[in-house]
Amino acid sequence: MSATPSASTTPDARAQFLGLLAETLQTETLVKLVLARHVGSDETLQRIIAKPLKVKGQPCLSLVYRHQTRDITRNLPVDQAQALVAELLPEAFRNAHLFSQDGEVQLSFSKKGKPMLQRHAAQPVREAQPAGHDREKKRYLELSRPFLQDLGVTDQHGALIPSMSRKWKQINKFIEVFDHALGGAPVAAEQTLRVADFGSGKGYLTFAMHDYLRNSLGREAQVTGVELRQDMVDLCNTAAARLEHPGLEFQCGDVRSVVPDAIDVMIALHACDVATDYAIHTGIRCGAAIIMCSPCCHKQVRPQLHSPGLLQPMLQYGLHLGQQAEMLTDSLRALYLDACGYETKVFEFISLEHTNKNKMILAVKRSQAIDPAALLEKIEALKAFYGVKEHCLETLLRGDGLIGG
Repeated sequence: MSATPSASTTPDARAQFLGLLAETLQTETLVKLVLARHVGSDETLQRIIAKPLKVKGQPCLSLVYRHQTRDITRNLPVDQAQALVAELLPEAFRNAHLFSQDGEVQLSFSKKGKPMLQRHAAQPVREAQPAGHDREKKRYLELSRPFLQDLGVTDQHGALIPSMSRKWKQINKFIEVFDHALGGAPVAAEQTLRVADFGSGKGYLTFAMHDYLRNSLGREAQVTGVELRQDMVDLCNTAAARLEHPGLEFQCGDVRSVVPDAIDVMIALHACDVATDYAIHTGIRCGAAIIMCSPCCHKQVRPQLHSPGLLQPMLQYGLHLGQQAEMLTDSLRALYLDACGYETKVFEFISLEHTNKNKMILAVKRSQAIDPAALLEKIEALKAFYGVKEHCLETLLRGDGLIGG
């Protein structure tokens, strides 16, 4: 692209623009394409925003059709997307902006249909400041999504409400973790994903999961939020119906009373004490490919602990004893998940509420089973060292015959 601003009104300006679009797609330098000045029959359609996306390793364009009151997302293979853009210019849109890592090119049409191509200074586009991956790729949801306004994250103009900035970061971080897990999970691209979110609350993450799966990835999904408070359940179901989120529902109950027949993704964030164990057990028993837990409270193991002699001076302090109980409880949970055929990680995660409980247990089912005997021996040795006689998750797994013993 030209290094200085320039403009041309040659008849082939449209062809030049489409050629530049193809070039940026081929070289993977496209940041985004915006089609504006809509002149088509749908009076509610305002613009189309297209951004590069990979679906199962295949390059695509994610096209967001921005209407007055809603957005519709279509993910198309690159060739189909290019053909569609060519059809829309200038019949449906009279203005197009191509943003790349080399600069910006604008195509506009006069009232008589005469095309004009304008090139802006070739400097890095603000949205494409790569640091391994550019910033735009790290945003997994758009602020323009209607559910964010309905839930009070954005205002009526689609702008982030300052007091919700932390929540917005949390939602995006959660979707990022989920997206990476999904890439390695043994689930078919064409299957409908069944998601259960236990303790869904106001539904921020439940709506985000459903929106990301259906609108960003273009996947069929059945997402169920489970919440004890009936008023929250009613609020979320009303919002899901109003926002036209098919396949999203909320039920009143908890992980012990609402148990789906099959789950592909099990989520339980800040389930208190053994509720986390029941949630993990449900995920394992239902054959979930992905289990995401953020534990809260660790009351069961702590009174069982006896401090080995060498550690007694350190563990005489209540804070340290509590931290030890937390580390042991969650380590055993992770090891039991490993023994049940999962690849498990434990890491620090952005708090989903205003709390320091920010640990995430993420388990992705292995495609091949392993012999758990050695792991179970290590678990027994660890329990014996600390004097632990009972762990809720172990009891549940043994009761169902999911681990031996």
